[in-house]
Amino acid sequence: MEQAVCCYRHPERETGVRCSRCDRPICPECMVSASVGFQCPECVADTRRAQVRVQPRTIAGGSVATNPRLVTMILIGINVAVFLAVQAYGNALVTDLGLIGKAYDPASGHVVGIADGQWYRLLTAVFLHQQVPHIALNMLSLWWIGPPVEAALGRLRYLAVYLLAGLGGSALSFLLAPSNELGLGASGAIFGLLGALFVLMRRVKADLRPIAILIVLNLVFTFTMSGIDWRAHIGGLVTGAVVGYGMVHAPRERRDVVQWATCVVMLAVIIGVVYAGMVRING
Repeated sequence: MEQAVCCYRHPERETGVRCSRCDRPICPECMVSASVGFQCPECVADTRRAQVRVQPRTIAGGSVATNPRLVTMILIGINVAVFLAVQAYGNALVTDLGLIGKAYDPASGHVVGIADGQWYRLLTAVFLHQQVPHIALNMLSLWWIGPPVEAALGRLRYLAVYLLAGLGGSALSFLLAPSNELGLGASGAIFGLLGALFVLMRRVKADLRPIAILIVLNLVFTFTMSGIDWRAHIGGLVTGAVVGYGMVHAPRERRDVVQWATCVVMLAVIIGVVYAGMVRING
């Protein structure tokens, strides 16, 4: 007489169906439809865990996003919002947020600037624009250059490159520019994305000529056109390239540690440059 086969999870229930993966008997309640036959709940859970473990990653180890332009769109939105605020409130906002080393402000009757302790200007100036052609050119550049870097690095790493490049450009400008000269704009951060994009393309062995030509042309405009702060552009370009190199060349087994250590070291260098600028201005 043949012995009845019972579900491995419900011993009181007879069944003639087995899991197509582990071959254990399963009752109708435990059956999960698969591409071929049925599987038990444990095998289905194992498959899902394996899928999570093999989640695709970017070249820098970031999560692959469904919208590789999201952070770029948010950054553009912040820049446009600040620009509209400048148009509404006038030059007072530019004076309050712009990159100024140290200068007397007739409106407030006080000395203002980074050398007077207003370090926030290093960052706020990166999101500050005063004229339509300036913000239009910068935001178009960010829209073209940002998404490829964002897709390759992942959102968080991309944001780190952008902000550090912006700070790096502000820091070098603060160190070398006249203390009463006003600086503003996202150009330093965008140059940083150019530097990171060059490193990325070199890492994947892509043709470097297009990005190299783009960087050279932008540097030519930087040094030949009036009213452009070359210090912010160079500072952003170097910072973005260094941080980008740390992002894409970090060894897989210590990727996160090396990447964020690179960011911390670069931030420390920026702070050192700012301190040197304060010594120069304050004596």
